[in-house]
Amino acid sequence: MYDNLLLLKDIVDNTPLPIAVYTGNELKIELANPAIIQTWGKGEQVIGKTYLEVLPEIQNQQFFEQALSVFQTGIAFHAKDKKVDLVVHGVVQTYYFNYSFIPLFDKEAKIYGVMNTGSDVTDLHMAKQQTQSAEERLRIAIDSSGMGTYEIDLATKKIKTSGNFNTIWSIDEEIANEQLIAKLHPEDQALREKAHQQAQKTGKMCYEARIINENDTIKWVKINGKIITDNNGNPATIIGIIQDINEQKEFEGELKKQVEQSTQDLRRSNDDLLHFANVVSHDLREPVRKIKTYNTLLRNEKETDFSENSKKYISKIEQSTQRMSNLIEGILAYSTLDKTMQPIEKINLNEVIENIKTDLELIIKEKGAILITCEFPEIEGAPILISQLFYNLIQNALKFSKADEPPRVIITCSGVNIEGRDCVEITIKDNGIGLDPTFAEKIFTAFERLHSKDKYEGNGLGLALCRKIAKRHNGTITATGEKDNGAEFKVTLPLKQTANSV
Repeated sequence: MYDNLLLLKDIVDNTPLPIAVYTGNELKIELANPAIIQTWGKGEQVIGKTYLEVLPEIQNQQFFEQALSVFQTGIAFHAKDKKVDLVVHGVVQTYYFNYSFIPLFDKEAKIYGVMNTGSDVTDLHMAKQQTQSAEERLRIAIDSSGMGTYEIDLATKKIKTSGNFNTIWSIDEEIANEQLIAKLHPEDQALREKAHQQAQKTGKMCYEARIINENDTIKWVKINGKIITDNNGNPATIIGIIQDINEQKEFEGELKKQVEQSTQDLRRSNDDLLHFANVVSHDLREPVRKIKTYNTLLRNEKETDFSENSKKYISKIEQSTQRMSNLIEGILAYSTLDKTMQPIEKINLNEVIENIKTDLELIIKEKGAILITCEFPEIEGAPILISQLFYNLIQNALKFSKADEPPRVIITCSGVNIEGRDCVEITIKDNGIGLDPTFAEKIFTAFERLHSKDKYEGNGLGLALCRKIAKRHNGTITATGEKDNGAEFKVTLPLKQTANSV
């Protein structure tokens, strides 16, 4: 018998669950194992004291009344996840317990005491609260976003919904999955089926579809889902989100219409520009040519003795005619550049520069110009356009020279790498009248002139054409300089083009 009592005491003392036994109406503590002594935090000298002497802080927490009621009635009391405020080592701390007050009976079936057992579930309670809080925040976020969530049991086909699911589907009661599918537009049924088949492989699905409402109106939605498998790896549940994208689709449709309209307007404008260029080509060039021809005949008329004023007028006619011819050619080149696709060829830039020097031989000799060049690499591009690009730049350098100083044009190059592409950077620097940095970008605008057309010939299209050509070749062109101290143009071109034409 003694061994059995010792065994029982060892079990009670070593169990990790708090256990105590109270007797009498004052609930005198007859037994308290180490686990409950540690939980109370009042020290080890508790045997013989009353429940309220050890735990005065529970007087207003109903625990004493619950235990006393069990002692008086013999009816056990059980509680789960109940809040308990205990003063542990002098500090009030909040715990959550699953606890019981159980009546103890003697051989005559009389109550002689109450056994108190408990389990500290504070950590579990806090984790549960955090989970509920996270779920609540998620629910609020989903509701605020206008989305709805769903969960489909693939075995029963039952569906659970939350958030704005019912609003998006225009339903006001529980509905079967088959009924939801039936509300999709017939043309989108195959798309839904394909998305679900794909989900069997990837576990995820995403598609856009149209819902047909009872009044035959259509609403666009986006559906995302994920398949959850059971322990055997078989699809068991689909969880997902549905989003109303009707406004987005309407916006996309309207934007598409506007883009199509703008494209049509732009195409019409380009066609008009090309037509204008053709008119210029056929209808204006010939009259200008005749004016130049007859003006030359008039100037060379030997039998007529022209006065000085007449000679001046003839000279003015010749200059104006030449400017008109330059303007016509510039408009033609500028307006037709975007319409004409040029095949890509290998270009020897050394030959290009030498040919340009030959074309400009007269003005070079006339002004006593000095051109210093370097060895250029081979590039890919449209030869006719690249020649036009450097012709315009070198001609500009010669044209905008100082009256009292021979033009000096230095052309250098170096290899650069831009966004992973090998390029050549060509610099054309002169000692001419210079460039105000304020206008460094403005000069590339069509018909933009910084100088009097009477002093410097031109049509204001040369540099605009240069930029177009550089852009067509996936390159860039920039200008820098100082007023009365020369200008510098930098052209960057890829060594190789990625398309078959530019």
